[in-house]
Amino acid sequence: MSLRDELVQRGLLISMGVDGLYGRSGAFERVVEHINLAFGTLGDPDRPEVMRFPPGIGKWQLEKSGYMKSFPQLAGTVHSFSGTDRDHGALLETLKEGGDWTAQQQGTEIALAPAACYGVYPAIAMRGPLPAKGRLVDVYAYCFRHEPSVDPARMQMFRQREHVRLGTAEQALAFRTLWMARSRALLTSLALPFDVAVANDPFFGRTGKLLASSQREENLKFELLVPIAAAEHPTACISLNYHRDLFCTAYSIQTTDGEIAHSACVGFGVERLALALFRHHGFSAEAWPQKVRDVLCF
Repeated sequence: MSLRDELVQRGLLISMGVDGLYGRSGAFERVVEHINLAFGTLGDPDRPEVMRFPPGIGKWQLEKSGYMKSFPQLAGTVHSFSGTDRDHGALLETLKEGGDWTAQQQGTEIALAPAACYGVYPAIAMRGPLPAKGRLVDVYAYCFRHEPSVDPARMQMFRQREHVRLGTAEQALAFRTLWMARSRALLTSLALPFDVAVANDPFFGRTGKLLASSQREENLKFELLVPIAAAEHPTACISLNYHRDLFCTAYSIQTTDGEIAHSACVGFGVERLALALFRHHGFSAEAWPQKVRDVLCF
């Protein structure tokens, strides 16, 4: 039996009839809550500003950030019916005939967030130049990426917990170094096997191949990989990214000296970490090793 089927059979995940889309049981959510507690134990002493966003962002943010240039295959937008009574009649007829009723919807101003941090940059930009110490934000949100899969670790709608650092290049890189050590220590304390790998984002098209190669060559992205569904294809559960001035240029975020700021982030895939724990320690959290339960404050 596949991991996905066993998770559904045991009621930890709830099938919703679409690949990569699941409900979560109370037992699953309890593990997610305690993963967030463990993350907080690591990051709360840094006194980050807390921001929480809905899964929707402004469509303009996908445009301004450059996301549509690099990842159009992953983007999701919100559409809605805005027709007349006659249009509604046509929609009902399409439904009756089993046709595509979505063709009668129009795009709204809302898109789905591809990563938790997308709400942070415009919010920080509205405040003007950064203080000398920069800014640090703790953000958590549901995200969407259109990559349907039967692998339970590749959900289309998932949550990310991130810390985002904005400041000078030195501040951003020091943050990433700090969180690399913290992330490795956390996975070790959870008794999860992992590897650290230089990675790249799934850039689209011919130009995207060059961007991906450059990202890897410059060590801008690291992933901590844990075997979940298939040992030969481990899953990125934690990602550490140095964006250089990409987002700060897009939103004109400046340091106190008037220079374009740099940013970095650490992202925890909380569902992926929960799946990794179930995969390696069993389907009942109550039976996990006590040292793992202690880290998670169970």
